Amino acid sequence: MAKRIFDFIVSLFGLIVFSPLIVILIILIKQDGGPIFYRGERIGRLGKPFKIYKFRSMVINADKLGPASTSDQDSRVTKVGRFIRKFKMDEVSQLINVFFGDMSLVGPRPEVKKFVELYTQEEKELLTLRPGITDWSSIKFHNEGEIIEKSGIKDADEAYAKLIRPTKLKLQLKYLKERTFWTDVKIIFFTIVTIISTRMGKGIIGVPEIE
Repeated sequence: MAKRIFDFIVSLFGLIVFSPLIVILIILIKQDGGPIFYRGERIGRLGKPFKIYKFRSMVINADKLGPASTSDQDSRVTKVGRFIRKFKMDEVSQLINVFFGDMSLVGPRPEVKKFVELYTQEEKELLTLRPGITDWSSIKFHNEGEIIEKSGIKDADEAYAKLIRPTKLKLQLKYLKERTFWTDVKIIFFTIVTIISTRMGKGIIGVPEIE
């Protein structure tokens, strides 16, 4: 209950603070034509599907034109979308999901159905939590698109499954077992620091070691 109250207050505050940025993004995206938001289906708490709010960074119907995963050079990404993705601005709109209770500020990143269906019995425990805007794996794989692009694997979903998903799940399970309010605060802090650090050519900060 305390986590939900924290999420509600911070998401409301965040939407107010980021409102000028949100207005600018809306204008830029509308100039490209089409809807402002991409509302793809993700699997949430207790396996319930929900629509995630993301500022649209790809062409209309992108989910029907290619894989669920996206590389940095994916032809479906718009010009404005490349800027949005570089600075993780498409995640700001997920504060709407947090406000309405579909997501939390911190928690396992929400997955598409095809990958959730591959969960082991242990991994299904992740569905007891609300998915989050950020977690340890979001920090570790802040450059997911770049990793997929440099892999040389043509199928982005295959590259994601081989190079990202295994470690991502381990970090999410670690969070599941060790989560506390202060862990959430640390993850939020290290997420912000890592976004700034990596855009300045430095490395990620704060991600715990896993076996």
